[in-house]
Amino acid sequence: MKKAAVVGGGMAGLAAAYYLQRAAEVAGRPVQVVLFESDRRLGGKVRSVQSGPYRLEGGPDAVVRYKPWFLDLVRELGLEGEVVGTTPAKPAALIFKGGRGYPLPEGLNVVIPSRFGPLVRTPLLSPAGKLRAALDLFLPRGPEGDEPFGAFVQRRLGREVWDNLAAPLTGGIYGGDPYELSTLAAFPMLKELEAKNRSLILGSLRAMRRRQGSREGGSLFASLQGGLGRVVEAVTRAADRVDWRLGAPVERLEHHEGRWQLFGPWGTEGFDALVLAVPARVAGELLGPLDPELAAPLREIPYGDTATVTLAFDRSRFPEVVGHGVLVAAGEGTRARGFTWLSRKWTGRAPEDKLLVRAYFSGAGAGLDEKGLVDAARSDLERIVGPIPDHEAAWTYRWKAGMPQYTVGHLDRVRRIEAAPSRWPGLELIGAAYRGVGLPEVVRDGRDAAARTLEHLSREP
Repeated sequence: MKKAAVVGGGMAGLAAAYYLQRAAEVAGRPVQVVLFESDRRLGGKVRSVQSGPYRLEGGPDAVVRYKPWFLDLVRELGLEGEVVGTTPAKPAALIFKGGRGYPLPEGLNVVIPSRFGPLVRTPLLSPAGKLRAALDLFLPRGPEGDEPFGAFVQRRLGREVWDNLAAPLTGGIYGGDPYELSTLAAFPMLKELEAKNRSLILGSLRAMRRRQGSREGGSLFASLQGGLGRVVEAVTRAADRVDWRLGAPVERLEHHEGRWQLFGPWGTEGFDALVLAVPARVAGELLGPLDPELAAPLREIPYGDTATVTLAFDRSRFPEVVGHGVLVAAGEGTRARGFTWLSRKWTGRAPEDKLLVRAYFSGAGAGLDEKGLVDAARSDLERIVGPIPDHEAAWTYRWKAGMPQYTVGHLDRVRRIEAAPSRWPGLELIGAAYRGVGLPEVVRDGRDAAARTLEHLSREP
C-alpha cells in the first residue's frame, strides 16, 4: 500500500488528508494517509470554545459565501443544516475616527465604493476627500505591474479613502501594515477592475450588480451554529482511516530513491508522497538541507503576530452599541484593530442578558502578554464607547507569527515555490502562505493537493 504524509494539522492539512482518503477510496486505490501535528489538538487557528453559556472563536469567526470551497466541505460533511448567517444589522459596522463612530458606507466592493449615494453622504470623507475619490472616474489606467496596496488605493481614490476606509478594512483581514500588501497577490480583482474598466468605481458598480444574489439569506458571511470548529470535528470523524498523530513534530526530512523519510522525537518513517501544510518558514527549515533554492523563497515570506481577546459583559451595564462591530481608522492610536460585538453578530453565542465583545490585534499590538492584551482591549474599548463595567470573563488567544504577509513580490515567490514538484515529485506545499489567507482558500489548497498526490501515487510503480 502506498503511503502519504501530511505535515500540519491546520485547516489546509485537514482538508488534504480528508480529500486524499476520499479520492483514494473512490478511485479504488488504497493509500495510507498519516497526518503529523506538533500540537495536541487539530485545527490550527480554527478554535471554537464553549465556556459555560458562552460560545466563542479564538481565531477566524466567519467565511465569505462567494468563495465556495469551505462551504462545499461543510456540505460534504453533512453540516449544511448548521450553517448560519450574521444577524441583520444596519449599519453592519462602524469606522472609529476622530473620537466618533461612523457607519461604513453601503455598497463597498472589497474596499472600493460602488454606489455614489453612500460615498457622497459618508462623514468619513471630507468634501475634498470625496472630490478626490470621484477623480477616479476620469483617471487613466495605471501600470500593469505590482504595487503596494496603499499606493494603489491612494493613486486611484486618494489619501482619505485609504486612511478611513481601505486601511482599517484590509488591516482587519491581513494584519501587519496593510499599505505594504501586494495588490496583485492580495487584491488581484481590483487590478483587474482597473485594467478592464479604467475606473475602479465604475468597475465596482458593474461587479456588485453581477454579484447580487450571492448573499444567501441576506448575509455575505457564514459560520456554523456550534462555531467553525465543528468542521474540524467532522473532518476527523469522516476521515476515519487517516492516522492522526498528535504531539508528533517533524524535525527533519530525507529523500532517497523517490521516497521521503520523516524524522522526529517519535522515531522515523518513510512515505511515497509528502504534503507540507506548515508555515512557509517551517517548510523552509525542513527543506533547506535538501534544496536551498526552494528554501529561499519560503523563508522570504514574512509573518506577523495576531491575537484575539474576548470579553463577557453584563449587557444592561454596557453602553449601547449598534451593528456587528467597529473598525479603527488609521492614525487613531489604538492598539486593537477593531472590535466585534460577537453575540450581536451571531445568534446563540451568549445569554440574552450578556454581551460578548472580541478585540482583534495584529503586528506590534499582538506582542503583549495576556494581561497586557486584556488591558489594551479595555482601554481602547473605553475610547470608542465610553466607560465600561468590569468584564465577567476573558479569553485570550495569541498566534505568534500567525499571519503571512503578502508583500510586493509575493507572486514571484510563489511561482518559485510552485516549481518544486518538477524537482521533487510527490511534494506539495499548501496553506495560507501561498494562494490566499482565508479558510476557503486553504481548503481549496488541500483539496487540489490531494488530487495531485493521488495522481502521483497512481503513476509510481
